[in-house]
Amino acid sequence: MDNITIGILGGGQLARMSAYAAFRFGMNVCIYERVPNSPASQVTPYSFVGEWSEQSELMKFAQRASVITLENEFIAPRVLEYLESLGKPVFPTSKTIALVQDKFVQKETLRRNNLPVADFAEIHSVEDAEHFGRKHGYPFLLKSRTGGYDGYGNRTIHTSADIPDALSALGFPSRTIMAEAFVKFEKELATIVARTRNESVKVYPIVETIQENHICKIVKAPAAIREETEWAARNLAQVAIESIEGVGVFGVEMFVKEDGKILINELAPRPHNSGHYTIEACATSQFENHIRAILNYPLGDVSMRVPAAAMVNVLGKTHRPVSLLSLPLALANAATVHLYGKAESRIGRKMGHITAIGDSIEDCLKRASDAESALML
Repeated sequence: MDNITIGILGGGQLARMSAYAAFRFGMNVCIYERVPNSPASQVTPYSFVGEWSEQSELMKFAQRASVITLENEFIAPRVLEYLESLGKPVFPTSKTIALVQDKFVQKETLRRNNLPVADFAEIHSVEDAEHFGRKHGYPFLLKSRTGGYDGYGNRTIHTSADIPDALSALGFPSRTIMAEAFVKFEKELATIVARTRNESVKVYPIVETIQENHICKIVKAPAAIREETEWAARNLAQVAIESIEGVGVFGVEMFVKEDGKILINELAPRPHNSGHYTIEACATSQFENHIRAILNYPLGDVSMRVPAAAMVNVLGKTHRPVSLLSLPLALANAATVHLYGKAESRIGRKMGHITAIGDSIEDCLKRASDAESALML
């Protein structure tokens, strides 16, 4: 049997769950991360530690890997270009990451492909931000163009007086900034799109996401939306990933406005928090289809195996070393608990997730929420 090793840049929970999917196929996994003892490095003996700029260590990693992928969008395209120059297949490609990593470039790419997004603009000064507020109204958002996630790198601007402090907090002028109009939405939606090298595509069910302090807290699958809204959202998501020539799985976040119009909020070039429910609820998880896609294997069935599912993120509730003393209390509930192996808890840090499947979203959400409430992490 050919020995296939999946190389993953980044060692967090997404890499760990992708590794589990690869192991099911008898494959090996190697991890490259900047710090030791990452969640993914705990499950494979092939772990490389170094900065993204350390080409000698990257070369050792590449020599081990048959194909390379990533678990976050913060790795500079030049790192991927270097790995590609070694003759290694890298998916998503450096070209795709270059279109997604910078949020302003991402929005320009979507708009250029006639995909609906909120109004946005580059910001080079306080005056630029004030002009955006006058033109598009308050509140609006100021965002770091790179590096932001889970609410980090965003500031809501309610009046022009908020602008100077917000720009300073976001690292301006050393960091590039954009403005984005505030969207009055009815629901936040998301889906996962899987796409292979030969352009085979599958789109997972549309789900509803609920945020807590800008972090995804709850996912309801499927979303309670009209059939025509679901069709439109699935089509938008597929076209968006095709527009960046994506290979692998991608998260697509969307808004449904009060008038029923759908806007694309953000693309994530990797497995996505909104797709964790697929492990239990779908015929093929997002992580398995990610492995299939980057290897150009046939994609698996993405339909749900059950009528309903709910996923609740386990977010850190305190600053302290992780203790599993409360785990038995969570396991007393009829839900599946996933913990990520992180040694330290921080308030708001993603420590795990809990999924419940069944006949109704309400029942699933109650069981998942009860299990999450029992965990003291």
